[in-house]
Amino acid sequence: MVMKLEDIYNYFQNPPPIFIGPEPAVCYLFSILLQRDTYATELISHLETAYPNLQLSDTVLYTVIRFLERERAITDYWQRVEGRGRPRRMYKLVPQWQTRATELAELWQNYVNKSVLSN
Repeated sequence: MVMKLEDIYNYFQNPPPIFIGPEPAVCYLFSILLQRDTYATELISHLETAYPNLQLSDTVLYTVIRFLERERAITDYWQRVEGRGRPRRMYKLVPQWQTRATELAELWQNYVNKSVLSN
Protein backbone atom coordinates (compact mmCIF):
# COMPACT_ATOMS: atom_id res chain seq x y z
CA MET A 1 0.00 0.00 0.00
CA VAL A 2 1.27 3.43 -0.91
CA MET A 3 0.52 6.14 1.63
CA LYS A 4 -0.82 9.46 0.41
CA LEU A 5 -0.91 12.79 2.18
CA GLU A 6 -4.70 12.58 2.40
CA ASP A 7 -4.31 9.32 4.35
CA ILE A 8 -2.69 11.29 7.18
CA TYR A 9 -5.57 13.76 7.28
CA ASN A 10 -8.12 10.94 7.15
CA TYR A 11 -6.40 9.18 10.04
CA PHE A 12 -6.75 12.20 12.32
CA GLN A 13 -10.29 13.01 11.17
CA ASN A 14 -11.43 9.42 11.72
CA PRO A 15 -8.90 7.79 14.04
CA PRO A 16 -9.11 4.04 14.54
CA PRO A 17 -10.48 2.80 17.85
CA ILE A 18 -8.06 2.40 20.73
CA PHE A 19 -8.13 -1.01 22.40
CA ILE A 20 -7.81 -0.72 26.15
CA GLY A 21 -5.51 -3.06 28.04
CA PRO A 22 -6.20 -5.11 31.15
CA GLU A 23 -5.35 -2.40 33.69
CA PRO A 24 -7.93 0.16 32.54
CA ALA A 25 -10.33 -2.72 31.76
CA VAL A 26 -10.32 -3.77 35.44
CA CYS A 27 -11.17 -0.21 36.44
CA TYR A 28 -13.86 0.04 33.75
CA LEU A 29 -15.42 -3.24 34.88
CA PHE A 30 -15.59 -2.02 38.48
CA SER A 31 -17.17 1.26 37.35
CA ILE A 32 -20.03 -0.75 35.84
CA LEU A 33 -20.33 -3.36 38.60
CA LEU A 34 -20.67 -0.65 41.22
CA GLN A 35 -23.89 0.34 39.44
CA ARG A 36 -25.35 -3.04 38.53
CA ASP A 37 -24.70 -6.68 37.74
CA THR A 38 -23.77 -7.18 34.11
CA TYR A 39 -22.67 -9.68 31.46
CA ALA A 40 -19.70 -9.71 29.09
CA THR A 41 -21.43 -8.64 25.89
CA GLU A 42 -23.07 -5.72 27.67
CA LEU A 43 -19.68 -4.56 28.99
CA ILE A 44 -18.24 -4.42 25.49
CA SER A 45 -21.23 -2.72 23.89
CA HIS A 46 -21.59 -0.20 26.73
CA LEU A 47 -17.94 0.82 26.38
CA GLU A 48 -18.29 1.30 22.63
CA THR A 49 -21.46 3.37 23.12
CA ALA A 50 -20.17 5.51 25.98
CA TYR A 51 -16.68 5.93 24.47
CA PRO A 52 -16.90 5.34 20.70
CA ASN A 53 -13.14 5.66 20.25
CA LEU A 54 -12.40 2.89 22.78
CA GLN A 55 -12.79 -0.83 22.34
CA LEU A 56 -12.37 -3.82 24.61
CA SER A 57 -11.44 -7.14 23.07
CA ASP A 58 -13.02 -10.38 24.22
CA THR A 59 -9.56 -11.70 25.09
CA VAL A 60 -8.76 -8.81 27.43
CA LEU A 61 -12.23 -8.85 28.96
CA TYR A 62 -12.15 -12.55 29.81
CA THR A 63 -8.57 -12.26 31.10
CA VAL A 64 -9.76 -9.49 33.44
CA ILE A 65 -12.83 -11.47 34.51
CA ARG A 66 -10.70 -14.53 35.34
CA PHE A 67 -8.26 -12.32 37.26
CA LEU A 68 -11.06 -10.73 39.31
CA GLU A 69 -12.60 -14.14 40.01
CA ARG A 70 -9.22 -15.42 41.26
CA GLU A 71 -8.95 -12.32 43.48
CA ARG A 72 -12.47 -13.08 44.75
CA ALA A 73 -13.56 -9.57 43.75
CA ILE A 74 -16.45 -10.77 41.59
CA THR A 75 -18.73 -13.76 41.41
CA ASP A 76 -21.04 -14.99 38.73
CA TYR A 77 -24.49 -16.47 38.43
CA TRP A 78 -26.74 -17.60 35.61
CA GLN A 79 -29.83 -15.63 34.69
CA ARG A 80 -32.58 -16.73 32.34
CA VAL A 81 -33.62 -14.10 29.83
CA GLU A 82 -36.99 -14.28 28.14
CA GLY A 83 -36.66 -14.85 24.41
CA ARG A 84 -33.14 -16.22 24.77
CA GLY A 85 -32.53 -19.95 24.59
CA ARG A 86 -29.83 -20.24 27.19
CA PRO A 87 -29.17 -18.40 30.41
CA ARG A 88 -26.78 -15.47 30.51
CA ARG A 89 -23.71 -15.49 32.77
CA MET A 90 -23.95 -12.44 34.99
CA TYR A 91 -21.15 -10.91 37.05
CA LYS A 92 -21.51 -9.09 40.34
CA LEU A 93 -19.22 -7.32 42.75
CA VAL A 94 -18.42 -9.03 46.05
CA PRO A 95 -19.49 -6.68 48.88
CA GLN A 96 -16.06 -6.83 50.56
CA TRP A 97 -14.58 -5.23 47.43
CA GLN A 98 -16.85 -2.19 47.46
CA THR A 99 -14.21 0.25 48.75
CA ARG A 100 -11.40 -0.98 46.54
CA ALA A 101 -13.72 -1.14 43.53
CA THR A 102 -14.73 2.47 44.13
CA GLU A 103 -11.06 3.53 44.21
CA LEU A 104 -10.34 1.69 40.98
CA ALA A 105 -13.48 3.02 39.29
CA GLU A 106 -12.23 6.53 40.10
CA LEU A 107 -9.02 5.68 38.24
CA TRP A 108 -11.17 4.81 35.23
CA GLN A 109 -12.99 8.14 35.43
CA ASN A 110 -9.69 10.00 35.70
CA TYR A 111 -8.37 8.03 32.73
CA VAL A 112 -11.25 8.95 30.44
CA ASN A 113 -11.58 12.52 31.75
CA LYS A 114 -7.90 13.43 31.44
CA SER A 115 -7.29 11.84 28.09
CA VAL A 116 -8.37 12.82 24.63
CA LEU A 117 -10.25 9.53 24.61
CA SER A 118 -13.46 10.91 26.09
CA ASN A 119 -15.98 12.68 23.94
